Amino acid sequence: MISVLVVDDDFMVAGIHARFVEKTDGFTVVGAARNGEEALRLVTELAPDLILLDVHLPDMSGLDVLQQLRASGNVAGVVMVTADRDADVVRAALHGGAMQYLVKPFEYPDLAARLMRVRDTLALLERGAADQESIDRAFGTAQAADQPLPKGLSLETAGLVGSALREAGELSATECGERVGISRVSARRYLEYFVDDGRAVVRLNYGNQGRPERRYRCRTDQR
Repeated sequence: MISVLVVDDDFMVAGIHARFVEKTDGFTVVGAARNGEEALRLVTELAPDLILLDVHLPDMSGLDVLQQLRASGNVAGVVMVTADRDADVVRAALHGGAMQYLVKPFEYPDLAARLMRVRDTLALLERGAADQESIDRAFGTAQAADQPLPKGLSLETAGLVGSALREAGELSATECGERVGISRVSARRYLEYFVDDGRAVVRLNYGNQGRPERRYRCRTDQR
């Protein structure tokens, strides 16, 4: 499990972010801080693997927290979670060593997609040497497919649906929606897109009521 410290001065927002983290397989919240001083203390006490760090804190900037962490040699992953869109802030976060930058407000799939990227990067570092494809995937620089996604579909959610499909082996749209945190209708759009472009296959499962259920699996999972 990847341990997470949530840092936000708004306790309601921090609670929402904590629930999002707990909803994501492989992640668990170990603490929450409402200011920079508390965040630095809890990092020392709890040694989290990952920190969800707001920029605007009552006693110091989240960027200052990030700077102090790195200056002390702490290598915990950091995802900046903020409403600040200023280019200088984004640049400072990037140069300071943040792994991801997520603008508030956001929905669960937006955070989950970034958590999965962090998970891939941490796994890569644990393994040691890796090939270029793995490194590109961990850093989010892998080339997208030649054809853009249909209107209304996002790369982040497509990645979540694809991951859910690979992990489950086979899913219905309802099951997929529950795993990813989107509606059944939205999940089906992504799944049907994967079928259309050849990455997934679908079969009809006839239940006791006689109404067929569409079940999807990755094409590479075929025997």
